[in-house]
Formats: sequence, C-alpha cells, structure tokens
Amino acid sequence: MEISMRGWRLSPIGCRYFSTSQTGSARFGGERKVEKEFRKDAATILEEEKNGVFRVLDIGKPVSSSMRKETPRRQSLARCAPPRHSTMKPDQDWGNVWPAARTFHPAVVPLPVRQGVTQIKKQVIPSKYANTELLKIPNFLHLTPPAVAKHCSALKKYCTQWPAGLDTEEDVDRHFPVQVITSDYLNSSSSVRDRRSRVVTLRFKLSSLDLDHHARDKIIRLLGDRYDEVEDLVSLTTDRCPYRGQNLDYSKYLITALYFESWKTEPWENKDHLDRESYEVPEAEINALQQALKKVLNSGEDEQTLREYKEAARKHLSLPAQDINPICV
Repeated sequence: MEISMRGWRLSPIGCRYFSTSQTGSARFGGERKVEKEFRKDAATILEEEKNGVFRVLDIGKPVSSSMRKETPRRQSLARCAPPRHSTMKPDQDWGNVWPAARTFHPAVVPLPVRQGVTQIKKQVIPSKYANTELLKIPNFLHLTPPAVAKHCSALKKYCTQWPAGLDTEEDVDRHFPVQVITSDYLNSSSSVRDRRSRVVTLRFKLSSLDLDHHARDKIIRLLGDRYDEVEDLVSLTTDRCPYRGQNLDYSKYLITALYFESWKTEPWENKDHLDRESYEVPEAEINALQQALKKVLNSGEDEQTLREYKEAARKHLSLPAQDINPICV
C-alpha cells in the first residue's frame, strides 16, 4: 500500500493487528465449542504473510478448571491431615510445640481437657473439640517447668551475681535507702498506654537523712501524714505530670526541697521552755525526782512510770521506802 501526500512519496507501511480473543473457539447457537489447539510453524507463517494474511498475536488462552489435571501434590493437600497430637512422640520438646502464649488449639494439646456446664443431668462435660469455653480463658501451656527452666538458662548469661556486701535487709537499706515503686498495666486495647502507669511512689527511711533534732522535727511537720512514725518510713506519691519520668523527677525535687527547708531556722521557730513538745530539764538541775517526772510526762502514765515517780518523791521527802509487789493478772 502506497500513500502520497502533497508530492511526498512515502514508503509502504505494514500493519499488524493485536487480538486478545481466544483462538480455536466459536459460538454456534449460544453453545461454546473448543476446537483442538493448532500451532503453525515458522515457514507457514511467512508464507501467509507474503499472501497478505497477517499473523495474529497469540498470548495464550486460559485453561478451565475442568480440563486441569490434578497433580499428586494437590491430591495430597486435598486429604485432611490427622491431628497433630496423634503423631507426637512422648519425648518431644513441648517448648517447640507451644513456645508462647496463644489461644487453645484442640488438635495440638495431647490432653483430654474438658470444660463447660452441662444443661442436662448426667451429661458428659464438653470435650476440647469445638469448645468455646476453652478459647475464652487464657492458658499457661507455654509456662511448663521445663520451658521456664529453659528461659531462665537463656537469661542467666545476662545476669550478674548478687553483691557480697548485701547479705541482709539491713545492708540493703543502708546502701540503697531509696525505693521507687511503679506499676505497668497490660490490657487488650488499641493503645499500649495506661494513665495509671504514670504514678510514682518514692519511699525511704527518715533515719537515712543527716538531720539534727530541729531539722527532724520540722521535716516531720512538713510531711504530715506521709510519714509513718512506727516504721520511720516516708512515702511520697506523685501523679501530677503526664509521664512517669516527670513524676520521678518531681519526687526527687520534693525530697531535696524538704531536706534543705528543714535545716532552715526562722526567728519564730525558736521555742521557749514551755513551748517544746517534750519536757526537758537542764543538766544542772536534774535529779532523781526530775528524771522520774520527765519519764512520766514524755513516755506516758502507766503502772511502771507512776511507781518510779512515787518512790522518787518519797525518797526526795525523806520518807521510808514502800515495797509493793506487783500483782500479775
């Protein structure tokens, strides 16, 4: 084919058509018939091109599922495999079968587990197959003693030996007086964060601080109900900040501020003899009677302190001593 455009003579142009239709197929009366696939050789294709027959690009046709032959592998997959617990060996490592926490699977657990409520009297409790009650509850099949021992042996290389100087609780409290308590929460939610995990509790014994009588009395008054007088324990709980690290820094700041504030002595803090919390006697005026009176006023009135005060008073007045044997009830 030749094309002429305004005196320009163009060379012949060849056209090839692209077809995606299936070869060897036709429709007769709405019924589709598949003919036998025929492949032409190279000589026949060239001869047809010389005669003006253009070759059709054949990209292949799909094979129906009915014509596809099943291979031995497909036939083996079609068969249902037996439960895994029926092929387990008695000496098999259970940690490899159930290495982590997962939902209960009846085909893996080689135990006749039963759970549920029977609706009919004398009915057998449902077995492990198709048992939704076993799927609801968490199981601890991954925490068997051999598995725990295996995990501990793997973590042992990352641990260090316990220090030799910390044999008792008193040694631990002396070398590590501050105790930080935090809590982590796990739940099935879309977020791993929990607002309760920001709370930080810091504990220490007040005797671990270097305080004199005035500083100790002042810091106890500043702490209020955060100080346990029986155990000599200070507990500071902080939850104002949104993050745990911020609350821990705030707790450390509170301890520092309380310590240095307790050492300050304001002019109005100087107490007279009658303003003090305990009865004190000057060293030059102290005697047996004053010592007994100090014990009664500071320690409280009981049978022993009152008897000692009575004997000290009789001796101070030059009265004969009175022997009284206490009656044990």
